[in-house]
Amino acid sequence: MAISLTESAAKRVRNFLDRDGGVALRLGVRKTGCSGWAYTVDLAEEIGANDAVFEQGDVKVIVDHDSLAYLDGSTIDFVSEGLGSTIRFENPNVTEECGCGESFTIG
Repeated sequence: MAISLTESAAKRVRNFLDRDGGVALRLGVRKTGCSGWAYTVDLAEEIGANDAVFEQGDVKVIVDHDSLAYLDGSTIDFVSEGLGSTIRFENPNVTEECGCGESFTIG
């Protein structure tokens, strides 16, 4: 199982961790939206016993056990477009996304 960050995402996460504190980027999923699932993204203060830990350079990404099957194989990118910037998930497990882009289905 693996989660990876692009160089751009790793740099952005490192900036957030340095500025706001925390030990890692926490990724997960929650039931919601018109397609069933949505991503959750937070800075983690600690690594739990049921967390999977992925390291890329000096950045750690943690995923709780329940979310791991939904995120396995994903690449996280940080993209700037126009005046905005966003985290983008490239998740091979997604079979459909809703029109608004806020939720997805795992097939």
